[in-house]
Amino acid sequence: MAEKVIMLGNEAIARGAYEAGVKVSAAYPGTPSTEVSENLVQYKDSLYCEWAPNEKVATEVAIGASISGVRAMAAMKHVGLNVASDPLYTVSYMGVNGGLVLVVADDPGLYSSQNEQDTRMVARAACVPVLEPSDSQEAKDYMKLAFTLSEQFDRPFILRTTTRLAHSQGMVELCDREEPEIKPYVKNIQKTVMMPGMAKERHKEIEKRNLELAEAADTMPVNTVEMNDTKIGVITSGIPYQYVKEALPKASVLKLGMVNPLPEKLIREFASKVETLYIIEELNPVIEEQVKSWGIPAIGKEIFTIQGEYSANMIRKAILHEELNLMAPAEVPNRPPILCPGCPHRSVYYVLKKLKLHAAGDIGCYTLGAVAPLSVVDTCICMGASISSLHGMEKARGKEYIKDWVAVIGDSTFLHTGVNSLMNMVYNQATGTVMILDNSTTGMTGHQDHAATGNTLQGDPTWAIDIPGLCRAMGIKNVIEVNAFDIARLEQVVKEEVAKDEISVIITKTPCVLLDKSKKPLYRAISEKCKKCGMCMKPGCPAMTRNADGTIHIDDTMCTGCGLCENLCKFNAIEMVKAGDR
Repeated sequence: MAEKVIMLGNEAIARGAYEAGVKVSAAYPGTPSTEVSENLVQYKDSLYCEWAPNEKVATEVAIGASISGVRAMAAMKHVGLNVASDPLYTVSYMGVNGGLVLVVADDPGLYSSQNEQDTRMVARAACVPVLEPSDSQEAKDYMKLAFTLSEQFDRPFILRTTTRLAHSQGMVELCDREEPEIKPYVKNIQKTVMMPGMAKERHKEIEKRNLELAEAADTMPVNTVEMNDTKIGVITSGIPYQYVKEALPKASVLKLGMVNPLPEKLIREFASKVETLYIIEELNPVIEEQVKSWGIPAIGKEIFTIQGEYSANMIRKAILHEELNLMAPAEVPNRPPILCPGCPHRSVYYVLKKLKLHAAGDIGCYTLGAVAPLSVVDTCICMGASISSLHGMEKARGKEYIKDWVAVIGDSTFLHTGVNSLMNMVYNQATGTVMILDNSTTGMTGHQDHAATGNTLQGDPTWAIDIPGLCRAMGIKNVIEVNAFDIARLEQVVKEEVAKDEISVIITKTPCVLLDKSKKPLYRAISEKCKKCGMCMKPGCPAMTRNADGTIHIDDTMCTGCGLCENLCKFNAIEMVKAGDR
């Protein structure tokens, strides 16, 4: 009897890749996709997996592996697909040799993203087929199917997931790993060199292949019809299928496992058998618009939102007009996201705020510098945009304007796309100040290694990129490293560098507090000495609160011993207790 285990959706995807015989995987961490690679690395004796500097590089690594004849994959979140779109659109024309799958995780509800884009829209534009599982078992099975179909139809495939699927658990039946034969590489520049003349012919070929795939989709087992009461018929896919089954157990359902291309014949047949057809899909009306374009009457976004996650209760209310007598949610205090106690970014932002500087922000933990009480970060666009947008400000308003601004970017994000942006500043004779907040990890997604940490995803030691050396190699003369918690030195450096009419790079080389597992000193407040001035409270450390009389209290279960509060107190009302005294 086959073994069954409970798995997260991301674990199941990794297991599916392993069972499918994947040889190469590349990824850049991005919630909610990160755990795919973190689980895949447990099979490193059978396959190779890596963290790439960004999603474009990861996709190109997977494409190269596919061209060589093995099954390969890349994993990313939805906004990472934007970075990977250049190779994606072209490999769609090229096709594959070994099976090629991109795992892309969307984020309905914006749990950890800057937008709610729908990967299915990108896939349609790129003419790339998409499978969408609705539970952990399907996540594993569809991953294996994607490789089979990729090779059968000479198409790269996308396996689309969402946050809810990636991070929910389900029972999964384990199977043995396949070991597909490595396909021979045969030189064929008409297929693999996408110059205009070749690309024109390949475009015709992929349209032909996609028509074949759409026809095959009518009979694929992943597209299933569940006929029940024909008064209500629902077309759905992915996680919304689970909500539909809970909210409308008597309805007839067409569950789509392949959401691009759509099985037109199957959809027409299903629609003809039900009185009222609903199309229930999160985010954009991708299925709905195509179905309606075929002249099939259906109800969709007229009654369903285009924003956020769905739920069974939402579906009941929209279709059955049921007002459920649910208990009011408990009132809890608002808990906005905050930087951790001891985070080195906090002291950086304290200094920037003191100097009344604006920060062009980027993607990472440090984006939290936008919220009170720090309130320093003014912009957050996409990976690497802090540096580019600062450059744009200077070219629009002049050198004097940006002397009130700095760009802030993390070490991982700098290597992701910040390098190009900084290069652009040098090339186009900019004068701004860039701060690289180097905490020696990809912190926001759970402490993954990157090209400057000295370790690979597979745990092997490797050359660590020298970020200061890289900046100097671009021709930047002003590259200064400083400890983030040395606030006197940091303040002096920032003042000096923003005043210059040259490019400056300030690197705060201070590791993430969560990486250091050693015992740390504890600080405590002495109420008798406290003047209630509140200076130590300005950085907004969550370990610090006020007592009823206005004096300061430091929570010893949260204090990480960074010493920032002691640094700020001018009355010696905060003292250090040795680690052994805890």
